[in-house]
Amino acid sequence: MATNLYIDDSLISQAQKVGHHRTKKDAVTAALKEYIARKKQIEVLDLLGKIDFDKDYDYKKTRQDKSPR
Repeated sequence: MATNLYIDDSLISQAQKVGHHRTKKDAVTAALKEYIARKKQIEVLDLLGKIDFDKDYDYKKTRQDKSPR
């Protein structure tokens, strides 16, 4: 999908240099992917303290269990 955006040329140039991207499109795509990944990480951090931990859970036993679920 073609989209027209005005993005500061100096920012694009810097992104291309530090990211070693050949094109502006590559730089913008990489930046968007990194932005999305960062936001997803923050969502996971928001779960800290909200999930109960079972100290008796044996994850190794679960790996070996071949019974259908």
